[in-house]
Amino acid sequence: MTVTTAPEAALGVLPRADGSAKYSHAGYTVTASVNGPIEAQRRDEHPYEAHVDVIVRPAAGVGGTRERHLESILQSSLTQIILVKNFPRSLIQIVLQVEDTPENDYVNTKLVQASLSFAIMPALFQTAVLALLSAGVPMRATATATAVAIVPQDGTKKSVVDPSPRDVEIAQSVHVLAFTSHDELLLAESEGDFTVKEWDDVYETAKDVCCRPVPTKEGMEMVLDDEHTNGPDLRHFLRSTMENKVASDLHWK
Repeated sequence: MTVTTAPEAALGVLPRADGSAKYSHAGYTVTASVNGPIEAQRRDEHPYEAHVDVIVRPAAGVGGTRERHLESILQSSLTQIILVKNFPRSLIQIVLQVEDTPENDYVNTKLVQASLSFAIMPALFQTAVLALLSAGVPMRATATATAVAIVPQDGTKKSVVDPSPRDVEIAQSVHVLAFTSHDELLLAESEGDFTVKEWDDVYETAKDVCCRPVPTKEGMEMVLDDEHTNGPDLRHFLRSTMENKVASDLHWK
């Protein structure tokens, strides 16, 4: 499978949802729909804030423990940036459908499915944020996420941004970090063995990808993937995606 280096996104792809988005990056393609705030069922009601319900559907088959774990992590993170206290006794439902995943040419992907949950988490998180923006759900900040793996190579260790399934399989550790638009750490999930210094290096690498200052160049000279930096510029990507959507909606037809 050909893995794209630059992320791609489309907003408003599902006409019957309040907001929707389709996001593709690092071999993963995810479509999300957002509905709400809507009336919550009595069991989900909270007297002072909205309940955020996240549903993850795999590309094939029925969701299991892996999907429930991803839903729990995403729900906790997204609740922190959504202004849930503005909508008491309400429900905000986010449905994430995994459409495509990169193939591992070396091993059966079913054998490493548990480890792959870390690699797909940034795509799920980014799609959910884009869908929330498409739905106009009030948030205190936007957020971006990336995955970093520490992979042994020729007797040394290197940090790999957006690792492939093969990188995840041989990695010493895999990390997923998300940052808000205020440069605050929102999510940090790690798996494997690593030292404090290695985690610090991962933190700086992920922060560079998620919190890189917006380029000051004008016109088409701005690029998402600079050869002198690690990974794509996710903050600029998120901003340019929304700017293009607003420009398209306001275009006089």
